[in-house]
Amino acid sequence: MCLMERSAQRLGRALVVIVDDRAAHGEHDDTSGPLVTELLEEAGFIVDGVVVVHADTVAIRNALNTAVIGGVDLVITVGGTGVSPRDVTPDATAGVLDRPIPGIGEALRSSGLAAGAVDAGISRGLVGVSGSTLVVNLAGSRAAVRDGMATLSALVPYVIDELSGLDES
Repeated sequence: MCLMERSAQRLGRALVVIVDDRAAHGEHDDTSGPLVTELLEEAGFIVDGVVVVHADTVAIRNALNTAVIGGVDLVITVGGTGVSPRDVTPDATAGVLDRPIPGIGEALRSSGLAAGAVDAGISRGLVGVSGSTLVVNLAGSRAAVRDGMATLSALVPYVIDELSGLDES
């Protein structure tokens, strides 16, 4: 079942974390946050908000921990997943995850590259679980975000069901 098919139901609460030094400094407006918010709301999530942070391991980790402690079901980070020295989102995320889910990260890289989002293809982004929260790192381009959200559509409801215990048999 894809996210769109479940849109009549609420999948849960989500938070978006944008990792962008220039947006955090107010040098330009964040355009990824509104896009992810729109896609999450279309999918049936209640979006608690968008947090913009510097490309700093502690700032990213704090935003993720705050989301997990706040009980959101899903955190989507955007940006900071590449190979430059400022791309520290996966490093910060690794310190928060209890259990990685490497298959979803691999799917995001593969589908992103196939869709022409080079930054998605070379992303070091992680996906995993922290407490009962699914944490997903997406590359920063709009193409990577759009493709990543489409790729996640079949996977996220399943993981959230598993984490909430609704799928126990």
